[in-house]
Amino acid sequence: MLAMRPLHLTQSTELADSLIGESWPFHAGPSLGAPDVAERVAANFYTGPYVETWWIDHSERSVREPGVGLIRLYDLDDDTAMFDLRFRERHRGRGFGAEAVRWLDRHLFTTRSCARIEATTRQDNVAMRRTLVRCGYVKESHYRAGWPGPAGGPSHDAVGYARLRSDWEGGTVTPVDWNDEPAT
Repeated sequence: MLAMRPLHLTQSTELADSLIGESWPFHAGPSLGAPDVAERVAANFYTGPYVETWWIDHSERSVREPGVGLIRLYDLDDDTAMFDLRFRERHRGRGFGAEAVRWLDRHLFTTRSCARIEATTRQDNVAMRRTLVRCGYVKESHYRAGWPGPAGGPSHDAVGYARLRSDWEGGTVTPVDWNDEPAT
């Protein structure tokens, strides 16, 4: 079972330690250095009135690890909240993603007034896409070559998913009407 605890600004060293040296293949900027993290902390990228970051803990983590992962919730002043979910490499593929997404749904829909939660990922991030569908998210968009690749490398397709507050409250999934193109 996972446990979430809020990130505090006094933990910037632990935050840097958890992000530096890890590979984040499905995130913009797949690797981060100390200056990147320091710059983000100074710019309130991780904490602020409309952004929250939470450590994801699990009983199997080493006491030297700050957590098995992180959830950053942002755009919390908007009707559509967004999130970034990261697990340290050695904790990936263990089914923690669904538990974390269910936690963030419950957290956001009970503490914020957002009407929906949105997630965007690369098309080839099959694990995250399956997790989102399993958690009641619906694919709403597909952006061809919409995710920049590494310098000089090809772009990836990006896909967007969302969960409506009304679906979460009712335990339902409302599909998108993909056949609404106007006649030409």
